Amino acid sequence: MTGFLTDMVQYRGLFQIITVLGIGGTFQIGFQISTITYMSQHVKAFINETWLERYGYPIHQDNLLFLWSITVSIFGIGGLLGSSGSRYLTVKYGKKKCLLCNNLLMIVAASIMGCSKVAQSFEMILIGRFMCGFSAGLCVPLHHQYVGEISPRKLRGFANSTCSFFWSLGKAVGQISGQRELLGSQSLWPLLMASCGLPALVQLVTLPFFPESPPYLLMHKGDQEGYEKAIRQLWGEGHHQAEIDDIMKEKATMKNTKILSVLELMKEPAFRWQLYMIVILTATVQLCGINAIYFYTFEVLQAAGFDERMISYMTLSVGLSELVATVVCISIIERLGRKVLLRGGYWIMSSLLACITVTLSLQDWYFWMPYCSLCLIILFAVVFGVGPAGATVSIRVEIFKLSCRPPAFVISSVLNWMGIFVIGTTFPFIVERLKHFCFLIFMGVLFTSGIIIHLFLPETKGKSIVEITEEFNKLNFKKKCIPTTPVHVTEDYTFCTRL
Repeated sequence: MTGFLTDMVQYRGLFQIITVLGIGGTFQIGFQISTITYMSQHVKAFINETWLERYGYPIHQDNLLFLWSITVSIFGIGGLLGSSGSRYLTVKYGKKKCLLCNNLLMIVAASIMGCSKVAQSFEMILIGRFMCGFSAGLCVPLHHQYVGEISPRKLRGFANSTCSFFWSLGKAVGQISGQRELLGSQSLWPLLMASCGLPALVQLVTLPFFPESPPYLLMHKGDQEGYEKAIRQLWGEGHHQAEIDDIMKEKATMKNTKILSVLELMKEPAFRWQLYMIVILTATVQLCGINAIYFYTFEVLQAAGFDERMISYMTLSVGLSELVATVVCISIIERLGRKVLLRGGYWIMSSLLACITVTLSLQDWYFWMPYCSLCLIILFAVVFGVGPAGATVSIRVEIFKLSCRPPAFVISSVLNWMGIFVIGTTFPFIVERLKHFCFLIFMGVLFTSGIIIHLFLPETKGKSIVEITEEFNKLNFKKKCIPTTPVHVTEDYTFCTRL
């Protein structure tokens, strides 16, 4: 505890920028994903009213469902485009400038959606949702990379796992804000839709006071003075030679300061297994069943005979449980390591899905069985938050060098947004055919991913990017000649932030 308080004082600049990045980063996507559920009935009613006023007759039910599905899915389309452009924008303008401009885009989108009811235009909601999706698709990979690059080795896992904390926090705040007593009412839903502009405004006002990523300044911009100033501001006074050596060694291993394109990264044999891992991790997050769990919470509580108003509060308990779990993840990730949290989390979640399938099958047999299902659902969300949610983000950042990180995050983000779109369109049909047995599919995915992680993913806790790359080289080159890493360039380089 004393060591943590000491770090809080010394690294106060780092903790401050982590908070600023989180509020304008993954908090946004968590908030928007959760709030759209509470606006569904109100937006559908608004579309119907607008259609009736324009054309003199109510909209056909099929057309209404189509417009609503477009309203939901267009966020994912915007996210796909935003994440695809993140590599180019990051290289050209840097992460800090991209995030500042991105906040302006989010504020404009929030204003457009907030004025839609006054303007009697549901098209404004579509435009705003697309812009929000583009903004979210751009800011999430930037948030992950920024946090990973500004953190010293001993706090790297902690800092990376805060991304999942802010995602869960945004989801929980969205669930609370969407209650009927707050902004989820028929009269206030435009304010709920426009409230996504507030986190963007907070980041827009505060981020200019913080520096660009130090490794980016040194390796891409060649700004030695800016690099040293950024280190002082973020890490405080002290001797940080170990971290400085890591950055200088990474710079020495780069053939040049050019950041690879997506195609160049995919063709590069030295990063083949890193790409395999990021594809497996991204696919597992989409197919782990967490979205199905949130879907089935309402069904389980409804079967238990709870009132609909009570159900909205009880589903909130699942989101809050996941939020608390991410706090636990932040506190233990540097002790247990990423591999243990991923592998153990996958296997425990797989076992819980088997138990949930059994309890859902028997929920009509015993009056207390739905309560068992609810407890297992909450436990599943907790295990997800403690393990895979935080560790996945950390692994994504740690296994790639600076020159490969932007294209790697483009690949990861595109797969993620495509997964959201595909799962969103196919999952209702899977549930209709398989009912609760759909969890068996997710169980198989989790068990298989756990085995792959156990066999092939090296532990990254406490290791520099050079050491992690050497571990992956054993897989990438096997019996071939493994490239050696020059380490002599930092011998005469010393830097201390003490005055």
